[in-house]
Amino acid sequence: MNEMALGYASVVEEICGLNWKNLRQSQLSSVAWAYYYFSVQFRENLQIAYQMYPHDQQLQMLVREECQTDNLSPWPGVALAGETLDHDEFMKRLLTLSPIDLTEKLKIEVAGHLYLSHTRQASDLARAMSIASYECGGLEAVFKAILQAPDWETPLLAAFQHFLVKHIAFDSDPDAGHGALIKHLVPDDRIRSLWLDFRDLLVTAVPDLVI
Repeated sequence: MNEMALGYASVVEEICGLNWKNLRQSQLSSVAWAYYYFSVQFRENLQIAYQMYPHDQQLQMLVREECQTDNLSPWPGVALAGETLDHDEFMKRLLTLSPIDLTEKLKIEVAGHLYLSHTRQASDLARAMSIASYECGGLEAVFKAILQAPDWETPLLAAFQHFLVKHIAFDSDPDAGHGALIKHLVPDDRIRSLWLDFRDLLVTAVPDLVI
């Protein structure tokens, strides 16, 4: 968290301080559904960054690690051995592994589409810079917080846990990790609203996250 000495750091800390340790299994499934919409936003922002800096070799490497990659494969019911897919597609597929209450699903779908509508209104520069905040410690901290939840004993949640654990490994290597590939794209306070939108999406999906 030391790298994040900017306005968005307090939002990251707020997300990490939510009531993850006491989530019920059904609520954690709702978090996975909400995170799917964030993963769509992440891919879109990464593609925007790459369009802005098409000759940036480090960005090219990050795109290869996040899009049309087999680094999450295989996983039962989601991806075959060696199958390449975008990470948000992995999330989309894992959501089908276990049922979720229809009312909850509809609520999160509405919130997710509203979230994407908000994030797509941000400037291209802010969206590109957000990738650095996600990869240079922000998402690693959030994923570690989510993993405090006690119950992962469904096919959906086991796949989501796999996704989170793998991404912590991707991001945490100081020399070869995803954060190292993007740290030269320095974020500023223009990305705070994107983190606030993420927080609001999570809390809308699971109001009990607020202690």
